[in-house]
Amino acid sequence: MPQGIIFCLMQPTQPVITPRSPRIGSGKRIYAVGDVHGRADLLEKLLGLIFSDAAGNMDNSLIFLGDYIDRGPDSRRVVDVLTQFVATDFNLITLKGNHEEMLLQFLEGEGPMMTWLRNGGRETLKSYGVDVADLYQTSATDEAMEAARRTLRKAMPGSHVEFLAALELTYQEGDYLFVHAGIRPGIPVSEQKEEDLIWIRKDFINSDADFGKIVVHGHSISARPVVSKNKIGIDTGAWRSDVLSALVLEGVERRFLST
Repeated sequence: MPQGIIFCLMQPTQPVITPRSPRIGSGKRIYAVGDVHGRADLLEKLLGLIFSDAAGNMDNSLIFLGDYIDRGPDSRRVVDVLTQFVATDFNLITLKGNHEEMLLQFLEGEGPMMTWLRNGGRETLKSYGVDVADLYQTSATDEAMEAARRTLRKAMPGSHVEFLAALELTYQEGDYLFVHAGIRPGIPVSEQKEEDLIWIRKDFINSDADFGKIVVHGHSISARPVVSKNKIGIDTGAWRSDVLSALVLEGVERRFLST
């Protein structure tokens, strides 16, 4: 071997692996809408923005994340809009929120009825023409509750009850999972409990765990959409902020529309 020449043994070069950007399938566009909470005016305005934005050559999906009712003044109108939704160039997916579950329990005479009334249920009753004068006291009688329930049952169109009963808990598309509140960290999606899917908050919001998919959720209010490595929150408190937001997904792109 000639002097002055040094041979170095090198390890084979390892390929550099970069994380793949979350995406949905080619040719698809998704509009995911946050908590409406009785703001029919904002819902109709946002739908106008979405319809103007949508591309006719795309497979468009419109996903609502739940909490259509309560707090705002026109829950009945919101449900009317959703049950009468007609758009041949959109796939409509409607998910269940905790407020829909509380209303369903009220209709059946079950669950924390006063909790529902204190968290926007009275506004929903009023939107269906139910007199709530006897329901403002924490000591509202069982007779007053039963009278309100009977009146609501008569006032609600059958299509509204069917709509509420048929709401889905989750929806998946590409690298995204859509759900009202979130998921319990460390548990597969197929094993999640309904209570967590529509009620969970801190244990999910504070988690930086890899959920396997990017979770798109509502339920937890923020001034503007919140994007992190494992989740995207789009409840911008429409009932009090006048801002109803939608996440737009296409390929690897993300953007937002809002009122």
